[in-house]
Amino acid sequence: MRSLARLPRGQRMAIVKGQDHGRFMDFYHQVLTVSWPWFFVELAGAFIAVNLAFAFLYVLDRGGIANARPGSFADAFFFSVQTLGTLGYGVMAPKTLYTNLLVTVESFSGILTIALFTGIIFARFSRPFARVVFSNVAVVAPFDGVPTLMFRAANQRGEAILDAGIIVTLARQHTTIEGVTMRRFQELKLLRSNTALFALSWTVMHPIDQDSPLYGLSPQDMLDRDMEIVVMLNGLDEIVADRIYARHAYWADEIVWNRRFVDVISATPNGRRVVDLTRFHDTVGV
Repeated sequence: MRSLARLPRGQRMAIVKGQDHGRFMDFYHQVLTVSWPWFFVELAGAFIAVNLAFAFLYVLDRGGIANARPGSFADAFFFSVQTLGTLGYGVMAPKTLYTNLLVTVESFSGILTIALFTGIIFARFSRPFARVVFSNVAVVAPFDGVPTLMFRAANQRGEAILDAGIIVTLARQHTTIEGVTMRRFQELKLLRSNTALFALSWTVMHPIDQDSPLYGLSPQDMLDRDMEIVVMLNGLDEIVADRIYARHAYWADEIVWNRRFVDVISATPNGRRVVDLTRFHDTVGV
């Protein structure tokens, strides 16, 4: 099997065969995760589709709409738009029993549609996001005389993240005595895995001592075993009072040895702290 660490980062996601594609029909999840431009395109498409469907039904009754051209699909479409949006310009109006019944159905559908659209937009705006940036690479460098795996996280918001915690897991290929190869996960012990207030920058450290699964490994060993450092960070957003989550991963080729991060925290003459994120990813040799 070709090492995943040797593939471009965009191609390292697993390809799953035989997956239940019904999950792609999860409409609510899809509209919450799609980009904003596509979200509005989809809303517009749904709005047009509903009006086209009702316009087709209106056209079936050629004389059902007063002041509309008989059989005109365009007039029927714009009459549907006015009905769905409860505009009521007073030019076109339902005239027959069939059209009045159809207007009743569309008015009720319009209430549901507007409520649905409003709820989805509110859900997108109210969903908390963690604007946390992780360093492009992790480093292995001595810290208090012990080789230590380190990476950085920074809070890009002006507000602090309260009760922040971080879990670092090592994923690696493991072959059993019976010759069975499987993916194994092992949590790494950190010097500090929790902080009451995550406001600026956080350097996460894992000492590579005799109790560490990384002890005695070389960079080539990590490549050969397809090792991956998986990072999960969570905390309480100070403003919305809801938990936020951030995730990142470092493959073996994204871990550099015998280098340390450049200091990005300084102070102004009046004593205010400054975090220079322009050098956040920079490293120097030990």
